[in-house]
Amino acid sequence: MSVMNFKSTSYIIMGGTTGMGLAAAKALKDSGAVVLVVGRNPDNCKKAEKALGQGSLSLSGDASDPKTIKKAIQMAHRAFGSITGLFHVAGGSGRKWGDGPLDEMTLDGWNKTLELNLTSLMLSNRAMIQYFLDQKKEGVILNMGSVLGFSPSPKYFVTHAYAAAKSATIGFSKSIAAYYARHNIRINVIAPSLFITPMAKRAAEDKEILQFLKTKQPLDGGRAGVSEDIGTAVLMFLHPDSKFITGQVLSVDGGWTLSEGQYT
Repeated sequence: MSVMNFKSTSYIIMGGTTGMGLAAAKALKDSGAVVLVVGRNPDNCKKAEKALGQGSLSLSGDASDPKTIKKAIQMAHRAFGSITGLFHVAGGSGRKWGDGPLDEMTLDGWNKTLELNLTSLMLSNRAMIQYFLDQKKEGVILNMGSVLGFSPSPKYFVTHAYAAAKSATIGFSKSIAAYYARHNIRINVIAPSLFITPMAKRAAEDKEILQFLKTKQPLDGGRAGVSEDIGTAVLMFLHPDSKFITGQVLSVDGGWTLSEGQYT
C-alpha cells in the first residue's frame, strides 16, 4: 500500500481487532511496524493476532475502562521497548440504547454514546500523553472522527449524540494538539464517511441508502467505503516523518462533504 518505511516503530490501536482498526494494523505491519491491537471480544483478538502474524500482540478489554489502555501501554512497552503512537478507533453506534432524533433520544442513549465514543477516546489519549511525557519522548496520536461530526445527513443518518461525540473529538484533539505541540506530541483526526464495517451493518444492507450513496459519495463509482480505504491517510499521519502536521482533520469520505446526495 505504501513506500513509507515504519521499521523500528510500534503502535497501539484501540479498536484494532475488526474493521478499520484491523485494516490500519495490517497496513502498519506490512510497512514494517509492530502493533498491539485492543478489542472487546476475545475471539476477535485471537483472530486479529493470527491475521497480523508474528510480532503482533492483542489485548481484550473495554476502551471505556481506564485500566484497559494502561494495561495496553504496559504490554506494548515491555514487548516493543517503546511506543511510537496510538490510533484510537474504538467507538460505535448508540442506537440500541436510545440515540437518534433529539425529541426521541433517551438519557441512556446520550450517556452511553458519549461514553463509548468520547470518554474512551479521552482515556486512551490521556494515558498515551502521560506515557510520552514520562518517557520524555515525542509521539503521535490519531483519533477516529466521522463526517457526521460536521457534515450531517438528516434523512438516513440521524444519531445526534453520535454526531456530538464526533464533533467533540475534533475540538478535543485540536485543543490537546495545541497544548502538547511544544513536546513534539502530534494529535490529528481522520473523519470517514459511510464505510462497510460491523457498526454500519444497518446502512450497508439498506438498498435505499446504497442508492443515495451513489451521489453522496460519488468517488470510485459511488460506493460505501471499505476499511482499506483509510490506510494511506493513517500511514501518513502516524509516520514519524510527518513531524510538521498536528491539529488537522482529514475527511476520507468518497466526496461526502462535497456532495448534496440525491433522494429518489
